[in-house]
Amino acid sequence: MIFGLWLSCSERAVAESGELSVLTFGIVPQQASEKLARDWVPLMGLLSNAVGQQIRFATAPNIPEFERRLSLGTYDIAYMNPYHFITVGQEAGYRALVRQKNHQLRGIIVVSSDLRFESVSELAEHSIAFPAPMAFAATLITRSHLNTQAPGYKTTFVNSHDSVYRGVADGLFAAGGGIVRTLQDLDPDIQSKLEVLWLSPGYTSHAIATHPRVSDEARSQLVSAFLAVGDSESGRSLLSAIGMSGFQPADDSDWDDVRQLDIGKR
Repeated sequence: MIFGLWLSCSERAVAESGELSVLTFGIVPQQASEKLARDWVPLMGLLSNAVGQQIRFATAPNIPEFERRLSLGTYDIAYMNPYHFITVGQEAGYRALVRQKNHQLRGIIVVSSDLRFESVSELAEHSIAFPAPMAFAATLITRSHLNTQAPGYKTTFVNSHDSVYRGVADGLFAAGGGIVRTLQDLDPDIQSKLEVLWLSPGYTSHAIATHPRVSDEARSQLVSAFLAVGDSESGRSLLSAIGMSGFQPADDSDWDDVRQLDIGKR
């Protein structure tokens, strides 16, 4: 299993000494863990070489479990959605490091190409899938719109964005919530069976943040490493695999637009 490749005797020695020569990088499981590992591990290898510290891939079986681990401070570095960052992430002390360059996060409502829905209001009383209760754009933003436009819809939570899309494509749900990036990253055969019925306004996208145990010196090295990824052809290829073109420095206040929505835990 790919996660096992990162485990070593030296990691146990680090745990005993309290030093952070191994940094665990947790990725929110919007997609299957195998795909996340395939896409993110090469980038983590590049970052490891740049900062001189091993960066180990980690995720969780589903988004709620990722949230639980985030609240416990399990990850040294974490890629989390905006709502995770302003709630459980900051409660656990995570500090913004970088975010996707020149990008805003947009929620979408997808439907099967065969069902021919023409407006969100037609989804009232129908079954709609979402990846998790606290998925920001895919759930909280889309449900906020549905609550006013299609009251009475039935909610089902599944394990990931991919599970939403597959469920809608297979006719298990009338519609589903997701985001633009994960839809574009979907298998073309499944993507061809879906249509975007609604696209949300844009918000500050996912945060990459560090736990307080990561030193300021390490944070500075990490920022430099993230910003340099797009400077080489190989780095740009790795960024393309995760659907990004680069990173930019981030500050906690970058997510004030999300805070202003005043979305409570649901």
